[in-house]
Amino acid sequence: MKFTIMSVCAVIALPALAGCAVSGSEAAGPPDHTSAKDRQVVLVTHDSWAVPPSVLADFTKTTGYQVKVQASGDAGQLANSLVLTKGDPTGDVTFGIDNTFASRVADSGALQAYSPPLPAGAATYALSGAPAAMLTPIDYSDVCVNVDDAWFAKHHRTAPSSMTDLTSPAYKGLFVSPGAATSSPGLAFLLASIAKYGQGGWQGYWKKLMANGAKLTSGWSDAWGVDYTAGGGKGDRPIVLSYNTSPADTVTAGKSTTSALMDSCFQEQEYAGVLKGARNTAGAQAFIRFMLGRTFQTSMPGSMYVFPVDRGAAVPADWKSFVKTPSKPLSLPASQISAQRDRWISQWQDVTS
Repeated sequence: MKFTIMSVCAVIALPALAGCAVSGSEAAGPPDHTSAKDRQVVLVTHDSWAVPPSVLADFTKTTGYQVKVQASGDAGQLANSLVLTKGDPTGDVTFGIDNTFASRVADSGALQAYSPPLPAGAATYALSGAPAAMLTPIDYSDVCVNVDDAWFAKHHRTAPSSMTDLTSPAYKGLFVSPGAATSSPGLAFLLASIAKYGQGGWQGYWKKLMANGAKLTSGWSDAWGVDYTAGGGKGDRPIVLSYNTSPADTVTAGKSTTSALMDSCFQEQEYAGVLKGARNTAGAQAFIRFMLGRTFQTSMPGSMYVFPVDRGAAVPADWKSFVKTPSKPLSLPASQISAQRDRWISQWQDVTS
């Protein structure tokens, strides 16, 4: 979640340097006489950021810029934080705004226009309208309900096979999900329910889900890392909202112990943008170009369990065995999400409170 960046650059004035890419990936870095402060790029992102230091070191080696990572909670919390600090940002560049929150951030005035050349395949995930000029596609994955198959086998119980099954008494108190008001995957699951059950049925689905003991957390990290039985902690809930790539993280003895329910999936794309009022706009633009480059794109599947938007970037070989891709993921028009998102979240809060 390709790489075709301009290989020949015109001779340009220094302020325009960030708009020109050099061979391989990124633009030239700051001139030698710049201060250490000018060489720093502050990245505002979500808590799931896990790019290897060696990859960031490659960016520094190529451009001269140092990256300081500033995490701001779940992607939904990140979006809210960017809106609240518009015009006076805490960093230069942001990564992790997804298609469920993109219009909110773009419409708020928190971003400035920047549209670098995209690698092959990336245009498929580009936004439409005004946000497209401010947010660059970096990766994608599908938000899906995940099941701890090993837990169900150990307890001699039948695992759920569909999204609708989660409302059955057989799964009472077994499901945990990040909330739609504070989490981008949580919002994606709300949108999945609207797409699946329609305007007249999604609230009824959530009423049944909550009556069946569903637990809501503020973000994905808590749901996966604390409550999920297969998430690394000592959770007691064997059904969680996560991603279609998550089963690749639960492989034991050559076999994944978990699976994703394909009928519950809603595709999520993540974007990067330059923050309006950024201290280091040139560095921010250079980092976005770097994220589109082959080094960064190839690192994403193994470090963040997402697909690169670069069609030519490799993904781990074992994903062919452990990661299933829904043939028809649930979806809603971006214009409808933008127009109805706040109302849907408000209605969701009424149903789940």
